[in-house]
Formats: sequence, structure tokens, C-alpha cells
Amino acid sequence: MLAPSLAPPGSGGSGWAPRSLRRRARSGSAAAAMGRIEWAMWANEQALASGLILVTGGIVAVSGQFKNWEFAAYAIAAGVFVCLLEYPRGKRKQGSTLQRCGQKYLTAVVKLFGPLTRNYYVRAILHASLAVPAGFLLATILGTVCLAIASGIYLLAAARGEEWRPIESRPRERPPGGSTIRHPPTNPPPRPPPDGQRKQAEEKAAGQENPIPVVLEGE
Repeated sequence: MLAPSLAPPGSGGSGWAPRSLRRRARSGSAAAAMGRIEWAMWANEQALASGLILVTGGIVAVSGQFKNWEFAAYAIAAGVFVCLLEYPRGKRKQGSTLQRCGQKYLTAVVKLFGPLTRNYYVRAILHASLAVPAGFLLATILGTVCLAIASGIYLLAAARGEEWRPIESRPRERPPGGSTIRHPPTNPPPRPPPDGQRKQAEEKAAGQENPIPVVLEGE
């Protein structure tokens, strides 16, 4: 007596092997997609949001004169510094990068510091150290946690060999004038087709002949 087949009907008795291969292919494609992720872009957005949260919490604590409001004043200064540092986006390794409005002015300033701003290990340590004092106040502890997360993401990006590169706008190359600039038409509409224009020009150059003979009355 033959044993019943465990393969689903219509699979020809070998349905489990293709499924396992498909699972492996999916897992391999997912791993490849994870390998293509540029973590610095995520860290940049996280750090910029963290700076805004620090500034907001610091303003609330200072205006309300909370206990230990001096940490809130520090959080405002640290948040402004983080926002100015993280506002210019870095250039991606692959594909195009959308610049923020007016970031070219801050890019020139950030670019002056060289490896201090280009190296993501430095940014990770800087954000982690800036986040510590703001954690002693309840109003700014959310910004502290967010900035600590951004520091961890920057550490991951640095471990994967990523670094900040400025987005430099290239001057647009103008096409040659003869290939794009056309002379405007001289005759008013309606205009005949190009062949008719050539015939009219030839007739004007050669002169028109009257096919009907003209007879003078005096003759």
C-alpha cells in the first residue's frame, strides 16, 4: 500500500522544496534591503526632531520657573545647537538627496569643521553628552531620550562606514545656442507649409510670367 503524499494537490509531489527556496530568497532579499539602508538619514531626522523637542520643553520649564530651571535653559541652548548642526542633510551614497530650504548656507558653516562634523562617531558622542544634563528635568526628559536614540543610530551608521558629505549644487550647463534658439517667423499667419514657402521664394526670385497674351489696341 502506497503512503499518502504530503504535498498539496497539483504540486506534482514536490511542492515543499520550491516553498523553502522561496522563503530563503525572501529572507535573502530582506537582508539585502537592510544592507542598503543608510542609517545616517534616519539619525539626521531623529536628531533634528530631538533638538526641537528639547527647545520646546526648555521654553515651557523656563517660562513656568520650574525647579532646577537652569537645566531647561541649557536644554534650549543644546536644542538650538543640535538643530543648526543637523539641519543640512548629508549626501546619499546612491540616488538623489532632497535639500532642506536654505540649507546651503548652513552647509558651508558645517563644512568648515572638517572631520568633527563629518565623522558620525563624533556626532554620536556629542549627542550623547548633550543629552545627559537635560535628563535631570521632567520637562526635557523626552528630548533627552530622543537625542539618545539619535546618538545610537549615528553610532550604527558610523560602524557601517557612513559619513556626512555636503550636497554641493553644480552649475547647470547651458546647451549651445544654435541648437535650441530658433528665429521667429517673419510672415504673418496663416503661413503656408515649408514646401510652399520655398516655391513662393523661388517665384519671387525668378519673377512671375503671365500665361495670357496681352494684345495692345493700337496694333
